[in-house]
Amino acid sequence: PLPGFGDPAARVYILGLAPAAHGGNRTGRVFTGDRSADWLYGSLHRTGFANQPTSLHPGDGLRLDGAFVAAAVRCAPPANRPLPSERDNCLPYAEEELALLDGVSAIVCLGGFAWDAAARLLGLRPRPRFGHGAEHALPDGRMLVGCYHPSQQNTFTGRLTEEMIDAVFARARELALGP
Repeated sequence: PLPGFGDPAARVYILGLAPAAHGGNRTGRVFTGDRSADWLYGSLHRTGFANQPTSLHPGDGLRLDGAFVAAAVRCAPPANRPLPSERDNCLPYAEEELALLDGVSAIVCLGGFAWDAAARLLGLRPRPRFGHGAEHALPDGRMLVGCYHPSQQNTFTGRLTEEMIDAVFARARELALGP
């Protein structure tokens, strides 16, 4: 299983879908070496969470400040379509990460699948509705924040723009660190 990556003192936990076969699965670091990584780390750099805008391979010098990136499913799923059973089998990894990252105050979910995984992980009933920019206050004071996944399907069609993803991470920064 591919572990999460980032700052052990993170205030923002970013949950994606699953390692891409030609991205994290190939490189050994989540959201690394593919176009989704370009979008994610580009935004994290522009909003002050990353020291550089790219994530090419594990030795590229990328450092996150205040953020930790993980995936709901920890192994590359067949045809890039994870099953709910794979999500459920991998939830203990995210649960353990969140327990270790005890300073997290915002959880950004990249896509509906990650949002549903986080809702299940956090025991939210009824499950809050996902949407880009959606926010749901958790009983413990943390905030769940929705963002369209930076997949090629979303970025090539304009469903997700740089301005949109930057707005989500600027909001996460505000939630985590204050205005």
